[in-house]
This record gives sequence, structure tokens and C-alpha cells, in this order.
Amino acid sequence: MRVEKLHDWQVSVPQAFDIQRRLAAQVSKVSQVATPQFIAGVDISAERVGKMATGAVVVLSYPELEVVEVEVVNERVTFPYIAGLLSFRESPLVLAACERLTITPDLILVDGQGVAHPRRLGLASHLGLLLDTPTIGCAKSRLCGSHQEIGPEPGSYAELVDNGEVIGAALRTKFDTSPLYVSIGHKVDLPTAIHWVLECCRGHRIPEPLRYAHLAAGGNLKLEKRRGPAEMGEQGRLF
Repeated sequence: MRVEKLHDWQVSVPQAFDIQRRLAAQVSKVSQVATPQFIAGVDISAERVGKMATGAVVVLSYPELEVVEVEVVNERVTFPYIAGLLSFRESPLVLAACERLTITPDLILVDGQGVAHPRRLGLASHLGLLLDTPTIGCAKSRLCGSHQEIGPEPGSYAELVDNGEVIGAALRTKFDTSPLYVSIGHKVDLPTAIHWVLECCRGHRIPEPLRYAHLAAGGNLKLEKRRGPAEMGEQGRLF
């Protein structure tokens, strides 16, 4: 995948805030997702005080949701752990993994916030702009905003509202489990984001692309080589 160079990474905290505010104005909330052929998930495994981290991207075919490509990068992180600025710590790793992909995903699910962020530019939105690709923020916890109670059934959701603005949705993906916080990353609208998160959930709270990316980042995704010719080439496959 090609990565757009929108700013430097060696920046101060005030500069990072300014970059977030500037880029937030460039986020597209108009959906450019039809029926994707490939959906990717990205995740990071890192300690808050550690110097090394692992970034992973896993590409799945749709509608089968079978793993067709995995890329993992282990590198030093240089930006400090600061709430609200995690994309400056984590994006370089994810981008390095995405640059290695031979398959370009049509949609990327990100383990993090999109516009459900104090400055409306979480990791999912940041990556979407840098990769010029539709992205969805799918976080396990809430960073800002509030919402009403949600029904226990999968598919139930409530709008996530911050200062009168709808910034996402608290979405139930599995019966009577904690919701996920879904938000626009880039080049999607909120109904589209909710639809594809649910479409990628196959009996688990976490959508399959992110579940596999989490396993890959932790070194727990076992793969075998695809046997025989295939349109997608000689890629890794889950067994």
C-alpha cells in the first residue's frame, strides 16, 4: 500500500495537537464503501513504558472472512504514551506493515477511535488519511462522549454524543456483552461503519479482521501456505 506523507513524525506534543486539528478537517464522512473484496484489520501490541512494539495488519477475503495475507512489523517506538495522541506512537508501525502488503484492502477496521476523539482525529481517522482508504474506528473503550442504555441483543446501539455532536455509536456485537465504540474513520458514514462491523462479527464480540490482527500482533496467529494456484497468489492462510 502507498502511504501519503502528510506530516513529520518527530514532533512535539503541541505540534501533534495542531496536526490533529488540521487533519480532522480533511476527514471524509461520505461513504466510499460498496461491497469490499478484501477487509483488513490492524492492531498494535506494546507496553506503555516499553521501547519495542509490534504492528500487524491482516487482510481477509469477503464474504468468507478467510485470512489471505498477514504482515507484522516489530520496531522501536519513539513517541511517548499520551492519551489522545496514541496515533503518533502507533501509526508508524501500522503504516510500515501496510506498506508490505501485496493485496490492497478495500476497507480497514482499526482497533482504536476514529472521530470519537476529543480533536476528532483518532488512530482510525489518522490512518485513513495517510493510506487514502476507507477506515472504521472500532474501540473497546470510550474516549469521550456519552450514550443512552443499549439493548442486550446484537445489533442494538445508541448514538455516542459529545458536546451535542454525534461522534459514533456504542454497538452491541454479541448478546449481553460490553459494547464496542464504533466511529467514522475516513471515507465512511456512521450507518456504513455500523453495518460492516456487524457484518464482520462471526460469533465473537470483536469483528474477525481485528480478532485476527490482535492474534498476529501478539504472535499467536498460526498460518500455513496456501497450496496450489490461486488468484490472490501464495498467501498465508489460517488453519
